[in-house]
Amino acid sequence: MAKEVAGFIKLQIKGGAANPSPPVGPALGSKGINIMDFCKQFNARTQDKAGKVLPVVITYYADKSFDFVVKTPPVAVQLLEVTKQKSGSAEPNRKKVAEITWEQVKAIAEDKMTDLNCFTVESAMTMVAGTARSMGITVKGDFPGKN
Repeated sequence: MAKEVAGFIKLQIKGGAANPSPPVGPALGSKGINIMDFCKQFNARTQDKAGKVLPVVITYYADKSFDFVVKTPPVAVQLLEVTKQKSGSAEPNRKKVAEITWEQVKAIAEDKMTDLNCFTVESAMTMVAGTARSMGITVKGDFPGKN
């Protein structure tokens, strides 16, 4: 018989670095979830992605047990990694901070495809390019897709 779902918690934690301090401890402790058990499982599952920010969706049940799904790093974080920037532009419409190519956009789109709400790589590429534009990152060249 299926367990009764009590709710969901969404967090962004660095891979392999979950610990009971905020934001993890208070978010899980207020729901009655075993914090150390989650930290050990999360760190074991994400040790290959150490240091990368990873979104995690924790499903907790009425009996205080839990499951969690680790997603791919956010597009903004991946864009900053590719451009080697610390942060996006404070004024993205006026001040551009970096440039990337459509090949780099395609690589990010293919990596993030499982978590995005689209069906084709071309539509995923436009989503990634939109995020880049809002961060003050210019995409060089013309869109290689069918549009």
